[in-house]
Amino acid sequence: MVETAQEAERHKAKMANRKAAQDAEVAGKTIEKGLLIVHTGKGKGKSTAAFGLLLRALGRGFKVGVVQFGKGAWDTGERHAIDRFPDQVVWYALGEGFTWETQDRTRDVAAAERAWTKAEELMADPAIRLLILDELNISLRYDHLDVARVVAALQARRPDLHIVVTGRNAKPELVEAADLVTDMTPVKHHFDAGVKAQEGIEY
Repeated sequence: MVETAQEAERHKAKMANRKAAQDAEVAGKTIEKGLLIVHTGKGKGKSTAAFGLLLRALGRGFKVGVVQFGKGAWDTGERHAIDRFPDQVVWYALGEGFTWETQDRTRDVAAAERAWTKAEELMADPAIRLLILDELNISLRYDHLDVARVVAALQARRPDLHIVVTGRNAKPELVEAADLVTDMTPVKHHFDAGVKAQEGIEY
């Protein structure tokens, strides 16, 4: 399809108007603060999105903390990659496997408490600019931790600290407290067609 000069001019004018409106909207946003970000939902990609943000933060020179709830010392590609940045990232995998794997509530609660203690320690460290609490939602879902206590601590975070919480079934109290919530919605997944978890893609 060949565009006429008149059509090209109309498109240019339309885009100029759109840019002006967009620029005005962006200019009106003046608040800078540490964000509480929640990635939840049944779809894949919650932790992956958090680690993508970690990569962006590393590029900006941030020091980053990661605390994994539920997940144990899995051999994952992201952990291998992050190990190349020992001066910028501190990583703690403090789970013992998901609750359906351990089948021991007392043990799960104790592991969650250890992980939360480490999270509080990192929240208090002024050098940490981004903190990822991977699968914290699972610990909250099964009441391994008190949601009111956790949400209160997250809300009381330092003004310059960004925190990302991942996991299915985010509690309503956490969703309400968050600045940004993304719900990953599954549309199609190769696992349903019999394709196994693959190195470099799922882990």
